Amino acid sequence: MRTSRFTDEQMIRVLKQVESGVTTVQDVSREHGISPKTYYRWKQRLGGIEISDARRLKELELENRRLKTVVADLTLREQALKEALGRKW
Repeated sequence: MRTSRFTDEQMIRVLKQVESGVTTVQDVSREHGISPKTYYRWKQRLGGIEISDARRLKELELENRRLKTVVADLTLREQALKEALGRKW
């Protein structure tokens, strides 16, 4: 999957510009070089989130990914030990 050229913080700032009522979706889209469809996709994903919440979400996702790899590694070790102990010598 291709990575975005905008960070979550930048996306939230763009959403806040429109929510404040100062500019329209078309103006913000033109200014930042995104399509209105992209704006609404960002709004669906990040609407109502503050920047600090987005940072915390990113940290939690990284921690979750790390923990999943730890669990997978431990599961493989457990299976190897069970297989080794289950053999008749």
